[in-house]
Amino acid sequence: MTIDTSYATGTSGYGTSPTQSSSTLDSQAFLDLLVAQLRNQDPSSPMDSSQMMAQSTQLATMERLVELSDTSREAFALQMRAAAAALVGQKVTWTDAEGVEQTGVVSGVSYRGAVPTVTVGDQEIPLDQVATVTAGSTRTGTGTGEGDGPGAVDPITPPDAIDPIEDPVPA
Repeated sequence: MTIDTSYATGTSGYGTSPTQSSSTLDSQAFLDLLVAQLRNQDPSSPMDSSQMMAQSTQLATMERLVELSDTSREAFALQMRAAAAALVGQKVTWTDAEGVEQTGVVSGVSYRGAVPTVTVGDQEIPLDQVATVTAGSTRTGTGTGEGDGPGAVDPITPPDAIDPIEDPVPA
């Protein structure tokens, strides 16, 4: 017995045409094939129930694998975003379009594209082009505590300028 599967490739006038390449089947195409197989089976020798269960199990497994793949893709995207954000303030090295190695401190991150980009000076470098990362300066500014950037250290107050704490409980 043969089954007409031309609808799965979009060559006939009925059924849905696939949105993916003909080498991959989505769950709807799988269900369409199963229904066509049941509809066109020989009544004198119906489909074995264990065979139908095996096909249903394959469908469920395929759907779970697609969900797992989507979840993994989302997790990887979040991991790339976190990695890019962690580079702010760090010194990075990359190779530019002319093949020259460049170095600079990351001042910002953009998530506009599929791959986050880090901003170094006036250039945006895709995260996957960053070759090395070195800890940036831990201290910026003048050290006066006024208007200093991240990592600035406030001046140390001399011990003699600290007021002694009086014991509020009489002895």
